[in-house]
Amino acid sequence: MAIYALGDDAPNIDPTAYVHPDAVVVGDVTIGPESSIWPGAVVRADHGGIRIGARTSIQDGSILHTTEHWPTIVGDECVVGHLVHLEGCTVADRVLVGSGSIMLNRSSAATRSVIGAAALVPEDAHVPEQHIALGVPARIRPMADPSQIDQWIDYAVEFYCSNAVRFAKELRRLD
Repeated sequence: MAIYALGDDAPNIDPTAYVHPDAVVVGDVTIGPESSIWPGAVVRADHGGIRIGARTSIQDGSILHTTEHWPTIVGDECVVGHLVHLEGCTVADRVLVGSGSIMLNRSSAATRSVIGAAALVPEDAHVPEQHIALGVPARIRPMADPSQIDQWIDYAVEFYCSNAVRFAKELRRLD
């Protein structure tokens, strides 16, 4: 695994978390229990802290970065899709962040909200509970069926937690 301290700042990774060997974790990073960081993901806390809660997946190719003024915080039971960019933002518990989306400084997503695939959540924007952000720049609207949020998140959280256990036990490099 590519896990690096930067000066006195070293990652704090729960022993039950899974970090894929091709992911990069640098600096003042905390990764909670049963969370997973997948191939090609970069979690770089070189100018402030990054906090990832329990049972959260940071999927392939995603980038989490921070600034000295605004930390990046991702709560418990979040699903951060492929190729997501989170920068100085706050993602509350049980949020689905769709593939290819971007959340910028000081933006936030409340519990049980959804950031749609390829959405751009600009600086200072807030996505309320049971709302979805779609488009570039993101337009925020209520979910037509808020019960879908729990179904999507429950499925994805369980899938990635069990997949991380499988990878920790079965992954073998062949070259």
